[in-house]
Amino acid sequence: MIRRAMVLAAGRGTRLAPLTNTTPKPLVPVAGRPLLEHILSLLRAGGIEDVVVNLHHLGHVIEQHLGDGSRFGLHIRYSWEDPILDTGGGIKRAEPLLAGEPFVVINGDSLLEIQLREVIDFHRARGGVATMVVRPDPQAAEYGLIELDATDRVRRLVGLPPGEVTDPLRGYMFPGLHVFEPAIFDWMEADTPYSIVRVTYPKLLAAGLSVYGYITGARWVTIDTPAALADADTRMRAAPFRF
Repeated sequence: MIRRAMVLAAGRGTRLAPLTNTTPKPLVPVAGRPLLEHILSLLRAGGIEDVVVNLHHLGHVIEQHLGDGSRFGLHIRYSWEDPILDTGGGIKRAEPLLAGEPFVVINGDSLLEIQLREVIDFHRARGGVATMVVRPDPQAAEYGLIELDATDRVRRLVGLPPGEVTDPLRGYMFPGLHVFEPAIFDWMEADTPYSIVRVTYPKLLAAGLSVYGYITGARWVTIDTPAALADADTRMRAAPFRF
């Protein structure tokens, strides 16, 4: 069983300003609770015990709110960034807290109504270095197309790596949840900001390493804009997410 996870919570949330001038985006309330608390519920239901949260913008507010994690049934530690390191650099910075065993990474500004244990079981059965949760969406190309072959192996992400792929591919969007083997750190640079989707994953594919996509039709919300926040709040009040 996988027991470690990382929540990416360092972003500034500029598109939600002025709300995020004083409240870090992961603590913005959705259906009566900070979104981050919903995320922690998902992780705990999936068997996670230890959580790393990366911090930058208003990070002290997040740290004060979560504390050591005991009131959420978790052990929470923090990975501070200055400057902010984007997804790839942020995960690499947290290597001392995550290395040595597989781990989950989840975005701090979105949420899937998913059974995390099933994702983890899929990851372990396939034996890849990474698993991306993906979902069909009519706007998948706008989010950044994740393309899978008939075996659910990821073959191309946002058009990378370049070159022809002879197998027919199916396109999905990535809602911000992955599972990694510790070997992922061997493919990541330290102390520099970069996107794990646009930089690290294409390296893995170009080297022939196995990356799989777990396809789900699960409900998904994000709070990256005021409209998306209002929609997430309405949907989760009407039908709370269950893990």
